[in-house]
Amino acid sequence: MEKIVQQGILYDFYGELLTEHQRQVYESVVYENLSLGEIADDLGVSRQAVHDMVKRTDRILEGYEDKLGLVKRFGEVRKRIETMEKILGSEDISKHELSGLCREILDII
Repeated sequence: MEKIVQQGILYDFYGELLTEHQRQVYESVVYENLSLGEIADDLGVSRQAVHDMVKRTDRILEGYEDKLGLVKRFGEVRKRIETMEKILGSEDISKHELSGLCREILDII
């Protein structure tokens, strides 16, 4: 299950960089959960050709992440925002505490 989630995330970030054919095959596997045989029948190619395309596309997407790191950066920003929300969600904050919390948020940013 985790691999499918990772494939979907990488595709969401970098899918537009793929060819139309790569997108079509990859979406069929990742989003539509079609078998390699079903995709092969639809495209009129061998199951092995579909398998190779999916593996090659996986490597391409992972290569984009290795070079660009957008998914990693997105995760880091998301964690920072969650931390800031937690800090700001604190109740009964005095002015003195608020000053300290503002400094904490600035450090996070």
